[in-house]
Amino acid sequence: MSNNSKPLDPGKLPRHVAIIMDGNGRWAQRRGLMRVKGHVAGIESVRVVTRLARRLGISYLTLFAFSEENWQRPAREIRVLMALLRSYLHRELAEMQDNQIALKAIGNLKQLPEKVLEDLEQTIAATTSGAKMVLTLAVSYGGRSEILHAVKTLAQDLMAGRLKPADIDAALFSCYLYTAGMPDPDLLIRTSGEYRLSNFLLWQSAYTELYVTDTLWPDFREDEFMKALEVYQNRDRRFGLTQAQIKALNASEPRH
Repeated sequence: MSNNSKPLDPGKLPRHVAIIMDGNGRWAQRRGLMRVKGHVAGIESVRVVTRLARRLGISYLTLFAFSEENWQRPAREIRVLMALLRSYLHRELAEMQDNQIALKAIGNLKQLPEKVLEDLEQTIAATTSGAKMVLTLAVSYGGRSEILHAVKTLAQDLMAGRLKPADIDAALFSCYLYTAGMPDPDLLIRTSGEYRLSNFLLWQSAYTELYVTDTLWPDFREDEFMKALEVYQNRDRRFGLTQAQIKALNASEPRH
């Protein structure tokens, strides 16, 4: 955070931050390096952002690590990405446990190579207890596929008589998504200057504040994250209500 920035208000931090980590390949190409070098450099940004989120008391951090569309990339790049994921899981396990960070994963995980899925499941199991922050990796993830999966599962429950059409509302539907039990993101950050969601958390981002930066992901470190959080704290989040209604609701909330 720059010297001219105001300190963050702990009471106005987002509960859930989601990040589209974009620009690894361009970062490498601008330096005359192979694309995979950008992915290696991006891992350090993951560490920095995760540590800062935990230190600030952000409860949920969700990172878009690998999309369903990414399976179309060159086979060598995919192998490197899967190897980097396994290495990250092995290297970060102790730190996640020490800092009470629970790992989760969302996406079509059955598409992952067997060894990658095995390491992922073991890390998830080893970090479940005593967690104060949830770090979710979106791997082999697509927002439309997630919604279709939810619809199909819900339809099965309807056909089996476990549900009635009248039972279905937004809250119930959310329980069928990969993110069931998690709050929707308050803030979604996209690096590299692209203004699109790229099929990420489509349902969950209905009222999410969007923050786009031209910074490429390997260069997105503490100052950049703090800047995004500062912008978020200056946003006016009304959820379709008027400012007067928001003030009235806040005034009516019990004070602890």
